[in-house]
This record gives sequence, structure tokens and C-alpha cells, in this order.
Amino acid sequence: MGSLNFVKLLENSINEPGLGWTLCFIGEDQSNKLAELTQELRGEFSATGDGKEILSGFSYWGIGPTIAWDHACNDRFYLVMKESIESFRYRWHQVHANHIKDQKYHYVSLGVGTGEKDQHILSLLFNANPDLLYFPVDMSSEMLRLGVQRATRGSQLQGSHVLPIQVDFSIERNVDELRKLLNKVVNDSPVLFSLLGNTLANFQQDTELLQTLSKLMRRDDRLLLEVATTEELSKEAAQKAAKEYAKTRSFKEFVTSALLQNTDLHIDLNSVLFDGSIEATRGILIKILYRNLTGNKIEVVLPDRSVMNFEDQDTIRLLLTRKYTSNGIDKTISDSNLVLVDRLHTLLEPRLKNGFGMDLILVAPNSSGINNNSSVADDIWSKR
Repeated sequence: MGSLNFVKLLENSINEPGLGWTLCFIGEDQSNKLAELTQELRGEFSATGDGKEILSGFSYWGIGPTIAWDHACNDRFYLVMKESIESFRYRWHQVHANHIKDQKYHYVSLGVGTGEKDQHILSLLFNANPDLLYFPVDMSSEMLRLGVQRATRGSQLQGSHVLPIQVDFSIERNVDELRKLLNKVVNDSPVLFSLLGNTLANFQQDTELLQTLSKLMRRDDRLLLEVATTEELSKEAAQKAAKEYAKTRSFKEFVTSALLQNTDLHIDLNSVLFDGSIEATRGILIKILYRNLTGNKIEVVLPDRSVMNFEDQDTIRLLLTRKYTSNGIDKTISDSNLVLVDRLHTLLEPRLKNGFGMDLILVAPNSSGINNNSSVADDIWSKR
């Protein structure tokens, strides 16, 4: 059988309705990732979450964290996440109408999540480009499976046009390899990249991450960035931001799910602590910690069967996130050799009058020829 016949048969099989199969590019050795997670859990004693930690990406890595994240996103009592997901369709339609509707983009989703937002993006991009290729990218193959199913539900997109990629996109060499793959598959066609759900804020070195991702982009490419925002920098605002996460049980279950899956530590949700602080002029920084409050040392078995001594009052940083000021995210973008094309601001939970919101931002490479001064980056779309 000729190779072309084999490719055609494979394509037909993937496109067959009802199977729900996708091809997936596996870009990393998962045993190496497990070793990395284990090493980070061996950190020094720290009462402030600066020793032992679960790096961003590992919080969602594996079937347990994937299920826990899906549950948190669908929790009606997790109001901020609920409103963020439900308002996304309208926000995306505005950006699309202003800047994207006449362009034939392929789509690369960096951190696919549960797929609802990608579903809205794909529906509009497909109208302009029926030959659209969709590249969902995530460190977690389980999250890829979940996200792709949701993103393509009810879509006219052929299964052979969905190309999931399992890779950690925070690593520069992986980004280089991803760009090489895109060059071979989409040639010179423009690509819309996305980094949604405030994912940027989960990385301690967030500016460095955005600088790395900017290397993916060519002149006609665009990046859709979604970040949480704050209008106020104060101790009171930082405490409110921490409480916003602390009040939802399903979110606590999510942030502890990586420990539950990868160690034998008995999880006590009362030991999950939320610490909000001001990060210079950039925004509010929230550390989510697991603290040993037992009064005794706990011996914790790690994935390699070694034992980690978890001393009384020691902490494991479960997650890090931020709420950016307008100037803070602007500087991060400009420091990454990107320029603002559009920004839509939404104030979440306005009845609380806490000044917290979400910005949906479209950026372009600095080489695109766009004059940042003439952008509508400072326009306020709506306050809800």
C-alpha cells in the first residue's frame, strides 16, 4: 500500500463521525516531567511558600488535576470563573469584529483548559477559513483530551484538522520546535495564538514566559491574551483578592489535587492558605500554600518513593497567580517586544466594588508595523 493511500485512509478514519479520535503529537518524555515535579517538592523549609513548590503546569498535569479543574470551572459558586467563561463569547466577538473577521487564521491554543473558550474562537475563525487547522497545546495529555472534546463539540472542523500537541510551552526549546512544526504545516499562513484564563499570571517569571512565546510570532500573527486585573493596589485589595479564591471549596480541591495524585500526603483543606500581597506597581500577587499545621513532622512519600520531611509550619506552594494593573500588563507586553492592538476590559462582580476584572488583549509582534500609539488599547469596553 502506498504512503499516500495510507495517509488518506488514516484521515478518513479520524474524520469518521462518532469515533472521537484525534492524533496527538507527544513532545516530551513524561518520566522527565515526573522527575522535575519530584525535585521541586524537595525544596528547603519555607514558611512563605518559597521552598517546596508545584510549578505552573503541574497543577493541571494528570487525570486527577484535570477532573478537579473541570469541576472547579463548572462550580456555580466559583463566581469569578463562572462569569469569566460566560462573558468570553461576547468579549471575543468584539475583538474578532474589530480586527480578525476578514483574516484567514489558523489557531494555536496555548493551554487549552476545558475548551469552552476555544469553542467560541473556532466557530468564528472557521467561518472565514474552512481550511482552518487547530493546534491545542498543553503539558497535560488528559487536559488536551478533555479540552479538545469540548472545543470541537458541534463544530464543522474535520478531525484531521485538529492536531493536539503535548508539550510544556514555558520551555524555550519546546517553543522553537513548535514554531518549526508550524512552519512545515501552515507555511506562510497567519496564525492566531491564545493564552487565556489568566494563565500568564500563574508563572513566577511571567515576563520571561511572554518573551519566549513572542518568538512564536511572525509579522502577521496575533496573540489573544486574557489576564485578571485590579484597579487598586492596597493591602485591603490584596486581602480581598486572596479571599476571592479562598471561599470556593472546589478550587481548594483543585489546587491540592496534584499533591493527592503524586504523594501520600493526607490532604486537609483547612491547611490550604491564601496569601495576597502587592507586587511593586505590577499588580497583586496571590500565593496559594499548603502548610503543615499538625504540630509534628510529616514524612511524605514522593513519586520516586523517596521520603520528604515536611516539618511543622513548612509550606508547599500549590499555585501562584496575579491580578495585574493596567500599567503592569502594558509593561510586560512591551518588554516582550509586542504591541497592543486592542483591549477590552470587563469588571467582574461589580456589586462587590472591588475593582477586579478581566482584560482580553490582542497583541502583535513589534515587527508588524502597527503603531501602538494609535491602538485602542486604553479604551474601556464595558463595566459589568
